[in-house]
Amino acid sequence: MTATTTAPLATSPTRTARQPSDRLRAWATRAPLLPALIFMIVVTQLPFVATLVISFFDWNALYPKARHFTGLDNYHQVLTDADLRHSVWTTILLTVAVVLASLIFGLLLALLLDRKFKGRGFVRTLLIAPFLVVPVAAALLWKHVLYNPEYGLFNGLLHYVGGPQPDWISNTPLLAVEASLVWQWTPFMMLILLAGLQSRDHQQIEAAKVDGASDWQVFRYLTLPHLRRYLELGALLGSIYIVQNFDAVFTITSGGLGTANLPYTVYQSFYQAHENGLASAAGVLVVIGSIIIATFALRVVSSLFREEASRA
Repeated sequence: MTATTTAPLATSPTRTARQPSDRLRAWATRAPLLPALIFMIVVTQLPFVATLVISFFDWNALYPKARHFTGLDNYHQVLTDADLRHSVWTTILLTVAVVLASLIFGLLLALLLDRKFKGRGFVRTLLIAPFLVVPVAAALLWKHVLYNPEYGLFNGLLHYVGGPQPDWISNTPLLAVEASLVWQWTPFMMLILLAGLQSRDHQQIEAAKVDGASDWQVFRYLTLPHLRRYLELGALLGSIYIVQNFDAVFTITSGGLGTANLPYTVYQSFYQAHENGLASAAGVLVVIGSIIIATFALRVVSSLFREEASRA
């Protein structure tokens, strides 16, 4: 009998040598992104960490030697002070009103632009223009060109028809701020909803019309359910911006007449009252609220991508 011996399996030297090379290749592909990552951390995260630390101190810039650690007292003051609570309520009211109005007008314009007509590209460009205007310039435009009681366009039109000459900013300050923001953010909502309209299943719509469905029934039972994700995305992204809006409030009303929202209150606490700790606590609350809204927005975006991938 011939005895056969089996040699032990040896690990391939090429395989073991390949693993370090794969890791080096992976790091080589990521290396160009490291400067951008470091820059982002230095510019965004380190200032936020410093703001978070300052928010735990009673720190007035006029009396730097008197600063001391107070724990959560600044946060307690932000949540219990009457003026600060009013600014929180103003922020919520401003955000809800602007987002809802922008969504409604954006949906109407998107439905209009979804139809084919001569000059649709030119009309679309004109409707997008307000979103491209610098926020401060847009606020100045509304304040001086439209709202001014002496030479503003609104009062000029009312004078032409024999109407009253109201002082728009003094009589309706919060509505004046909301109108300027709605004008600026309606094109953004329109673009999102128009993208949703153009991603509909047109064969399903044609089949519904063949079966006798009216335009309202098609909109209610087919278009609106399809746009639900896009409406949520527009509402969340718009809320992220409006919660942090400062330009319109500062430019149009300077925070007076009950229009001071939380970002403007942070500005007042920091630059006028020099209360660095209190302003930092209010700023941290704004960031936390924005992060919560952004988390829901990212979930909606990821669900939209999954739906598009499943269709493909």
